[in-house]
Amino acid sequence: MIRSAVPPPARAGWHALRELDATFGGILRNTREPMIGQMRLTWWHEALTALDVAPPPAQPVLQGLAGYVLPRGVRGDALADMIDGWELLLDGPALEDATLSRFATIRGGGLFRALAGVLVDGRPDDVVASTLSAAGECWALDDLGTRLSDATAARRAARLADERYEAAFDLRWPRALRPLGVLTIVGRAHRTGDPAPGSPALALRLIRFRITGK
Repeated sequence: MIRSAVPPPARAGWHALRELDATFGGILRNTREPMIGQMRLTWWHEALTALDVAPPPAQPVLQGLAGYVLPRGVRGDALADMIDGWELLLDGPALEDATLSRFATIRGGGLFRALAGVLVDGRPDDVVASTLSAAGECWALDDLGTRLSDATAARRAARLADERYEAAFDLRWPRALRPLGVLTIVGRAHRTGDPAPGSPALALRLIRFRITGK
């Protein structure tokens, strides 16, 4: 569903960025000791920053980024900045609004800017920057909300996501960036079940968005 919305020339870069985000999430899920998680994230920060000045090592995600993302104007140090958001989750479940908002800005906003760079082969127009940020933050919060075992933190994430969802779809999306809107809508469906994932209602919502940008 999402893949079909991405133009073929951008699919390899899109996949590489989603794999990078999934890698960070896997580190958090599979690490019990915060210090170990910090060490792993630090390795990735150094490896991503190094992509700007050296060929990638024999690591599939880094090779994908070097081959399909950096050539489209996205820098390795910008990708490394997203790690700051994941680090906020290392210290445990005490996720207040400020922490959740900062996580959403750094992870979601950073990822959506990079995905937008792949879609438009460089920096997107400043006019849609606020729309991209709101959509990325909404997506990050919806995604996190489906994974939190702490019900209170999940409710906080849901409330903050709801606030950003309206802002994300306040303006008509440029056609080239609509795959990011599709990603946001699908992420919301997975958290809320409205429309239900895989339902005709969700399919119609996505078709309407891809045609109209609203």
